[in-house]
Amino acid sequence: MKVMLLNGSPRAGGNTRLALEECARTLADCGVDAEIVDIGPGAVAGCTACGACGRLGRCVIDDGVNAFREKMAAADGLIVGSPVYYASPNGSLIAFLDRLFYSTPDGFRHKPAAAVAVARRAGTVTSFDVLNKYFTIREMPVVSSSYWNDAFGGAPGEAAGDAEGLQTMRNLARNMAWLLKCIELGREHGVEAPANEYSSVTNFMR
Repeated sequence: MKVMLLNGSPRAGGNTRLALEECARTLADCGVDAEIVDIGPGAVAGCTACGACGRLGRCVIDDGVNAFREKMAAADGLIVGSPVYYASPNGSLIAFLDRLFYSTPDGFRHKPAAAVAVARRAGTVTSFDVLNKYFTIREMPVVSSSYWNDAFGGAPGEAAGDAEGLQTMRNLARNMAWLLKCIELGREHGVEAPANEYSSVTNFMR
């Protein structure tokens, strides 16, 4: 089993990375492979709603989004971490996720997911809510922890002093590993994911 961890911070050595590394270590302790991918400091193009992904099976903008899609195709779970700047996730991460989830309508279905928000002081709860909406529209079971998946720190490394925040990351990873193992055990006993309906799409404008 493998979990992909997406670091939505442009600072690879920042507090968001620190929180995700705590998750990754705990996943490894639970026997689950973990890989962290950084979106990096470069600009991320937003979705233009061109619809080409419906024909190509990938985003027409060939960058890190498509590379991450390939990694997720072979993974069993996802954790997305974001720094909080103005009470919301990092704008580059939002652009990344918009294109990732829009161009992958089926690839994430029934794979457990979780969001992590890291801030100096406030805005984590609203960011947490925004990130979770990506998962719920793609039928991904949302993994919880012993508190909201928040960690706090301003300067790089300060989150290491947030004992409860790091505890929350470890408990999140343990819950993720447990759910993945439950799903795998279910498959071994013939419990398959539901075959849901997708034919009805209703617009509000006639």
